[in-house]
Amino acid sequence: MLRYKLIASDFDGTLRRSDGTVSEETKRVVNEFISRGGIFAICTGRMTLSILPHARALGLKGLLVAYQGGVIRDIESGAFLRDLRIPNADAVMLCEFLEKDGYHVHAYDGDRFFVNADDGFRSMYEQICRVHGILTPQNISETVKREGFGANKIVVMCEPSKHDGLLSRCLAAFGDRFYITSSMDQMVEIAPKGADKGGALEFLARHYTVPVAETIGVGDNFNDLPLIQRAGLGVAIGNAVEELKAAAGFTTKSCDEDGVAYVIRKFALGEEE
Repeated sequence: MLRYKLIASDFDGTLRRSDGTVSEETKRVVNEFISRGGIFAICTGRMTLSILPHARALGLKGLLVAYQGGVIRDIESGAFLRDLRIPNADAVMLCEFLEKDGYHVHAYDGDRFFVNADDGFRSMYEQICRVHGILTPQNISETVKREGFGANKIVVMCEPSKHDGLLSRCLAAFGDRFYITSSMDQMVEIAPKGADKGGALEFLARHYTVPVAETIGVGDNFNDLPLIQRAGLGVAIGNAVEELKAAAGFTTKSCDEDGVAYVIRKFALGEEE
């Protein structure tokens, strides 16, 4: 009998090691958990196109959470169960706010995203996520307006030294209207209200008819706070930011030490002391 029936894990810096891989040991333990009746779901800020190959490589089926919880899709069929978006007029306004100071901006529409600068931020992002943006002029707001889509999220990238100030500025201007978070020290993300990992965990629990008390959420950064705060057991990976560790019920080993596998063995399978 599994002690916890549903585990939702962040991907980058949590399930994924710093060398970009998911270890064979982690794959083995995840699949053992599933074979014993458990449900394992990736819960990431990445776009679906970027995370699907990793979910399939793990052999996962069922639901996948992308865009911080704004999108929930079935891995096998591709069917959408949730697709939250920022209305087009608001997405245009957000891009105008960010582009006027020359920031590197992304605007996301399902399986495509637009980017307003061909620079080091673009290269880094595309290399990590294995996706390619559609290059637009610096005034990306005009492209978003012309294309007419509601955005799954808006991302702004900056030097780490400017991150906290930019995050504070965005929160002060728009924190009451949108969900604003960060998953790395070079990125601020703006998503629709309700598009957070805590709400996504509740959605998964309802879908699979698992009590929230019997769920585990694992993460490493600020965008994982809603996940670990809502889960029956909130876990910070060993390399997590200190704010997440302070909020977690347990801190596991680092991503490079297969911290997710350790959590599964200890709390779900009952194999670790």
